[in-house]
Amino acid sequence: MPITPTDVIWMDGKLVPWDSATVHITTHALHYGSSVFEGIRAYDRNGTASIFRLDDHIRRLYDSCKIYRMDIPFTPDEIKRACIETVKRNDLKSAYIRPLVHRGTGTISVDPREADVRVSIFTIYLGAYLGPEALEQGVDVCVSSWNRLGHNVFPAMAKIGGQYINSQLIKMEAVTNGFAEGIAIDGNGFVAEGSGENLFLVRDGVITTPPLASSILRGITRQSAITIARDLGYTVKEEFIPREMLYVADELFFTGTAAEVSPIRSVDRIAIGAGSRGPVTKAIQDAFFDLVSGDGEDPHGWLTPIA
Repeated sequence: MPITPTDVIWMDGKLVPWDSATVHITTHALHYGSSVFEGIRAYDRNGTASIFRLDDHIRRLYDSCKIYRMDIPFTPDEIKRACIETVKRNDLKSAYIRPLVHRGTGTISVDPREADVRVSIFTIYLGAYLGPEALEQGVDVCVSSWNRLGHNVFPAMAKIGGQYINSQLIKMEAVTNGFAEGIAIDGNGFVAEGSGENLFLVRDGVITTPPLASSILRGITRQSAITIARDLGYTVKEEFIPREMLYVADELFFTGTAAEVSPIRSVDRIAIGAGSRGPVTKAIQDAFFDLVSGDGEDPHGWLTPIA
């Protein structure tokens, strides 16, 4: 996921040149991971950039900050307008949008509350996160040796920068061993999620995904996939998934802002189903991309067009 610089970044209420968007070395988030962020996609929909589920992403941003006792010095509407403005000023029809709230300077204590709270938003172009071929052919993944931590250790529902150290370990281990991604197990031995994606399993036409109690992020693309699947007539259940169910699934797929809807063709070098994208995954994938690309309707009002 390389970064190609764009013209401007929104920082604390102002648009500044890309190279001027800097922070001080005493920034609290650099030392203790005290940042909250979102990943949001804007899609080229009939020649107009449309942001996918902007309201839901900004609500989750504020929820995460509330959990970590961070007061954002802007209203949700101001942050939404800033996301739109930054996409427009960078002249992007398709974009990845990263709002970031972090504790800045003021203290070096583990108690962060004397540090100021800063907000920034950058927008870049982003293609297929797991590779362009992954959306059709699927990816090879492994079960990671690194587990997700329990809710009494980290609040998994909050999208906190420091918690992604765990995700980095999962991802690096997988790539080092020749896989595209790793799947984490929760503290109770059940399947959780990928390093940055939620997971779905299909068997006998029924779709199952781990519950929030499995230390997973409450993914917005996950919620979208559940809604799309039910609209298509599929049964979707949120249940604990033992590791061995991965190997006997008919289909598996990831969801996420970056990953979108990405099929999994093997786990631990065991082929899933026919070892390629399955029909249920394709149906959900097609409906998702029809909606965001402009070929389909937006019945749930998920898109915010940018004039």
